[in-house]
Amino acid sequence: MNDDALITAATNARKKAYAPYSGFKVGAALLDENGCIHTGQNVENAAYPNGICAETAAIAMMVQQGGTKIIKIAVSGGDGSQLCTPCGGCRQRIREFATDMTHVLICDAAGLQADLTLGALLPHSFGPENLG
Repeated sequence: MNDDALITAATNARKKAYAPYSGFKVGAALLDENGCIHTGQNVENAAYPNGICAETAAIAMMVQQGGTKIIKIAVSGGDGSQLCTPCGGCRQRIREFATDMTHVLICDAAGLQADLTLGALLPHSFGPENLG
């Protein structure tokens, strides 16, 4: 699986986002341990805090399809003027299924902007192994 396929999947998911309130569309695509790509997009709600982030939607699809590990994830959002990284809640959700070394590809409509590790985005994280 090359990064371009994951970035394209995230960008395509972004096009399906439902963002009538903020107008800020985000798409995500993740690769699981079985080689499957799962996508999601943000879905806003008139009761604003009840929206769903793209990363959360993609993770839910992965779990529904039997995946248990995120190998790599791409997030597509913004206009390129600044990085559209996962929010704090999504960083923790990604961490539930990933490691500090998991790559998070940050993209916009033009393509890759940054390749960061989850550890760089969420240093000294708390994960499932902390509860072992």
